Amino acid sequence: MSPELSASDPSIGLIYVDETLIVLDKPAGLLSVPGRGADKQDCLSARVQAQYADALVVHRLDMATSGLIVMARGATVQRTLSEAFANRLVAKRYEAVVHGEVLAPTDNWRLIDLPIGVDWPNRPLRVIDPLRGKPSTTRLQLSHFDAQRQVSHVSLEPLTGRTHQLRLHLQAIGHPILGDAMYAPAPVAAMSPRLLLHASELGFAHPLTRLPMQFRLPRLKYPGESHTKR
Repeated sequence: MSPELSASDPSIGLIYVDETLIVLDKPAGLLSVPGRGADKQDCLSARVQAQYADALVVHRLDMATSGLIVMARGATVQRTLSEAFANRLVAKRYEAVVHGEVLAPTDNWRLIDLPIGVDWPNRPLRVIDPLRGKPSTTRLQLSHFDAQRQVSHVSLEPLTGRTHQLRLHLQAIGHPILGDAMYAPAPVAAMSPRLLLHASELGFAHPLTRLPMQFRLPRLKYPGESHTKR
């Protein structure tokens, strides 16, 4: 961890840094990149670039999502890593806490295959659209079900990268994410002060050495949980 970055911004965890890339732990509630308007200029990329001027964005997490994100140091590495993401050569895994008992095995994966399109009257929301939506697939595995609280802790692997894919797929199968103000019913959204979605694992080949790199950062706890069930 970088003492400099931690001291200047303790909300951001620096997981790994070398001369080619930076891996960070983005907090929930912080934009990955600047948005439109003067009030949306504070973001992860700007904070990191204040210390690492050559840091460039490769991929993004929603503002409400926490977890692992990688930035490239320089345009050449940015192209290499961007191509790896585009060609699905990066392994990504998320964890979420959702409402209800998820019908999925704890030792295998369930596939959610539902096309996603733009909800034009309600942009930036997305919607399941069998006619005009883009193919969208997510792998889902149950980690733990809490019968008392009626919530499930799940692992997720997005096989495609549509906007709001994980939120929408979980809502579509009847298990909205706790704290999701965009897609969950109001009572479920009120069950957590933040969206309980976290990018917990990231794996890719190092852009220079080609050696495999694997980062794991489990985080989420559901309301009332004393420790994370795995």
